[in-house]
Parts: sequence; C-alpha cells; structure tokens
Amino acid sequence: MNGIDVSKHNGAIDWIKVKQDGVDFAILRLGLGKYPSQKDTFFDTNYKGCKANDIHVGAYWYSYAKTPEEAVQEANACITCLTNTQLDMPIYFDFEETAGLALGKQKISAIISAFLDTVEKAGYYVGLYMSRSPLMNLVSEDIRKKYTIWVAEWNSSTCYPDPYDMWQRACNGDVKGIKGNVDLDICYKDFPTIIKQKGLNNYVSVGTSFTDICVDLDDHEGRIMIDDDPMKQPAEDGTVGCIIKIGDKKYVGVLREQPPD
Repeated sequence: MNGIDVSKHNGAIDWIKVKQDGVDFAILRLGLGKYPSQKDTFFDTNYKGCKANDIHVGAYWYSYAKTPEEAVQEANACITCLTNTQLDMPIYFDFEETAGLALGKQKISAIISAFLDTVEKAGYYVGLYMSRSPLMNLVSEDIRKKYTIWVAEWNSSTCYPDPYDMWQRACNGDVKGIKGNVDLDICYKDFPTIIKQKGLNNYVSVGTSFTDICVDLDDHEGRIMIDDDPMKQPAEDGTVGCIIKIGDKKYVGVLREQPPD
C-alpha cells in the first residue's frame, strides 16, 4: 500500500483529493510529550477525513522521554487520546530527538520498551518508527524483533537488514490535496485485516460473543453491576463481550483488562 504521514505542520488537507491521488493509508501524528493536552490539533480533522474517504489510518506519538518513567507517562497520554478512535493501522512510537538518541542503547531500549508495552497492554497494535542508522545501532535486537518496524530512509531503497513492515521512503513527496512537501511511505503488511480480526485498536475481534455480560443501568441506578457468574469467562485474547442497556437503547462493545497503574 502507498501512504503518507502527516501532522498539523502539513496544514489543512483535502482528503478527497488525497484519496484520488492513490493514497491507501495515512499515519497521523496523534500527539507529543507527556500530556493529553499535547494532542495534535489537526488529528481529529485528519482522522475524520481519512475515515470519510476509505483511507486506512494509523497514528504516531512523538517522544521527548529520557527515562522509562517518562515514556510510560507519554504512553498513558497516547492511550487517552486514542479514545473514540478505531485505527486499522498501528500506533507507532516516534523516537528521534537528539537528546534522546544521545542516551545510549541500553537506556533508549528501556524507554522504547516502556512505551510500547504500556500501549500494547491497553489493547493496541504498536510499532516503532526510527531512522535506519539509530534503529540498527541504538535499539536492542529483541525489541526490533518483537514489534513491527517502520524504518525511515529517504532513498531509492532501504539498507535496513532486518524485517520491517513499513518504509518511509521520502520527505519531499507531492500529493494532491496537500500544500508543500509530504512524507511518503510504503506498507508491506495487511495491518487492517490483522487488527480487525484480533479486535485491537478498539475494534471487536472476530468471533467475540456479545452476551457474556448484560448490564441494565436503569436497574442499578446508573451503576454497572456484573454478576459473579463462572460461565462468563474472558475470550482467549482476554476480552469480554459487553452489552449495556440504557433506557430503550443497547450499546455493544468489548472490555479489556485494565493495565496496573
């Protein structure tokens, strides 16, 4: 698939023209730093534009973390900003600040692991974005093998020797509907099918039962009460189907175990 990645710096985007120009997917900057208030001001508009034009959509979080603890703060901010979204592409950790890259392989790997583990445990398909050289030299091999990789190398091909699923090939692309240069990407993996089948990124997994728990808020004065029924067990992926009734309306979704604080 051919794609792009954008942020507020790309300004207002005409997503109809972007789709017509052959773009299959877009990775949107969701935010940066440690606080949900640092959400990209164009994310919601770009997200709606992608959804309305059948463009597969993912996100990335730009990091300033210098410790694993700060990375967890960033991860929690990212999770908060993912509320009310359904992304059929991964959520990527963007680690490229000069100060961060100066920390050395061991500390960098710990920071990356802290962020990705936290977001993954919240039910999201996560990956790592980095330029080829620091990815090869400053990230431990186990992390590069565990998570999907989005490698940046602005060239006619990439020399990254290990497996990767997405390649950022240029920063000076010309796409209709976007003023100025835009990053160009190629994706080699069918993320939308995988993510939807597994019920990640706020999608409902294939085969999930929606009758595990039925809650009538009116009967419990607005409180959710769940019977201690041994027949109501989580699915193999740890999710629990849920039907919530409020008045005459029913709301269907999936519950996931909340990661420890």
